[in-house]
Amino acid sequence: MRVAVVGATGAVGTSMLALLEKRRFPAGEIVPFASERSAGKQIGDMTVQPLRDDTIEGFDVALFSAGGGISREWAPRFAAAGAIVVDNSSAWRMDPEVPLVVTEVNPDAVEDHSGIVANPNCTTMQMVVALAPIHQAVGLERVILSSYQSVSGTGRQAVEELRAQTADILAGRQPKASVYPHQVAFNVLPQVETFKDGDDYTTEERKVMAETRKILGLGEEVGVTATCARVPVITGHSESVNVQTREDLSPERCRELLAQAPGVVVIDSPGDGLYPMAIDAAGLDEVLVGRIRRDPSHERCLNLWIVGDNLRKGAATNAVQVAELLIERNLLRV
Repeated sequence: MRVAVVGATGAVGTSMLALLEKRRFPAGEIVPFASERSAGKQIGDMTVQPLRDDTIEGFDVALFSAGGGISREWAPRFAAAGAIVVDNSSAWRMDPEVPLVVTEVNPDAVEDHSGIVANPNCTTMQMVVALAPIHQAVGLERVILSSYQSVSGTGRQAVEELRAQTADILAGRQPKASVYPHQVAFNVLPQVETFKDGDDYTTEERKVMAETRKILGLGEEVGVTATCARVPVITGHSESVNVQTREDLSPERCRELLAQAPGVVVIDSPGDGLYPMAIDAAGLDEVLVGRIRRDPSHERCLNLWIVGDNLRKGAATNAVQVAELLIERNLLRV
């Protein structure tokens, strides 16, 4: 089996390569792809290849994390050449012909692929892993998300900017902002991604709302809203989620459901200082959930605190898990 990793030199692509090795993915050959300027570089014993029609032939699986523009152009080409593409960009997520898959939540959707499978947004991903067992047990009526997202979700330049700004501020120098519209160090930015003309919600918030509906199969009668913020954390997205359910669900029963759910770890003893934190989630493939408590303003509402590594389960891990699922269900074209 030959596996291509497109965008292999980026933060998520690097994680994909590491996870393929860690999880002992059954690949006879793994080939990294990146931009022309990175072509020829070595990643271990692998040589980075450029994207060209003559370099993309003969692959069984292609994991993409190179941005929407690259995915729109090259994912169909890889698929036409015989590979199944698992794409981490937003390019294909809301395409009605492309399944949007979280392996713990809607694995059966992968069977409807026509050569491309989409990976959800990292913010959506960790939330639906926690919401799915609740929805299955008692149904959802409304979901209100407030996210606190790390800078690694933007990429390596954002991580470097946070570090540089922090050093400048601590040294008494004026920090410079170029990746974000404002200083992110020692600050919170109530904007993740961009605002389109006439829309008060960011593109990130729109993604979360639309993707949550598609993955969980929610109708318009279920309310979903989101406010996404960028915080000065390197790795790990944190989320405050208010969930209104159709049937009553006690905090105790909710903890039991989540403790039994795949891909979820419950850490919930706040009186002892035990609750999920971004530094705990970094490097993990599981989603951490805690601060599970009744919302006193509504008898069928719970508040949850959800944390996950945005580069792992939020991106690279799920992509590799989808590829594993394709093998398990004999859905490759080999």
